[in-house]
Amino acid sequence: MAKHEIIIIGAGAAGLTAGLYAARAGMKVVLLEKAAPGGQMLLTEIIENFPGFPEGIEGHKLAENFKSQALKAGLEIVTQEVKEISSAPAANALSKYNVKTEDNSYTTASIILACGAYPRRLGLPKEEELTGRGVSYCATCDGPLFREKQVIVVGAGNAAVEEALYLSKFVRKITLVHRRDRLRADKVLRDRASLNPKIDFLWNCRIVEILGEEKLNGVILEDVRDGKKSRLRAEGLFIFVGFKPNTDFIKGLVKLDGKGFIVTDQNLETSQRGIFACGDCRAKLLRQVVTACGEGAQTAQAARNYVEELKGTSYD
Repeated sequence: MAKHEIIIIGAGAAGLTAGLYAARAGMKVVLLEKAAPGGQMLLTEIIENFPGFPEGIEGHKLAENFKSQALKAGLEIVTQEVKEISSAPAANALSKYNVKTEDNSYTTASIILACGAYPRRLGLPKEEELTGRGVSYCATCDGPLFREKQVIVVGAGNAAVEEALYLSKFVRKITLVHRRDRLRADKVLRDRASLNPKIDFLWNCRIVEILGEEKLNGVILEDVRDGKKSRLRAEGLFIFVGFKPNTDFIKGLVKLDGKGFIVTDQNLETSQRGIFACGDCRAKLLRQVVTACGEGAQTAQAARNYVEELKGTSYD
């Protein structure tokens, strides 16, 4: 019999929920996470749309609650980065996959991929060079470093507007740059941003060049309507233009869509039998804590059913 019946990869909201459900069901489960448990929750100041918290809850507190509850249920969390997943050539059907980390190798019957996503880059010269020197992807992490300074926020969704509102507590002025003429964020966020005296909007523009040597000092903008270029000075550039899934290590193992997100069926099973996916790494419409939790619970049940099927028992 396999040492583990289920291995979960990733400790964001989806992975921790999957771990909670699998552990409570009495499965032999371990969760592997390369960093601190919590995922994107750790990068969010206040989460206002998670049910049960009408006044909102700080992201790091919610993450700690998730972790504490999963550990109390008996989940084992190991801090290791998964490097490779491969089929295990074993006669025992419950030893189907090998999961390799930098230090160990695990054998398991089933896998839940909850590996999350990370902020997309603009892909411009000097972007990586000036990251940490004015370029940032996390206002919660870096906002206090820009007190009374002028910054630029790029993006138009909920994340960009939430981060702009958070930055307004510290900075002198924010210019929110978007290549279209309106925001995609929820109305409540749009209204807050429009009423915030520190936030200005620059529509129909995109950044084509990042300026600075030792540190950021501005950007070159291009008007998408007529191609005219202009310079905008700033000491900070916060980029929120979506996320890229952490799926490079499973390319060729399961089916991915054109953007690298994991394709699943209605039971959240991937193209590889016995491997399931949940959370931000999965191809879907909405990436929120509440949807991640639902998917985490569903994959735990689906993986449990799969393992019990291999053992000749069913809990459907």
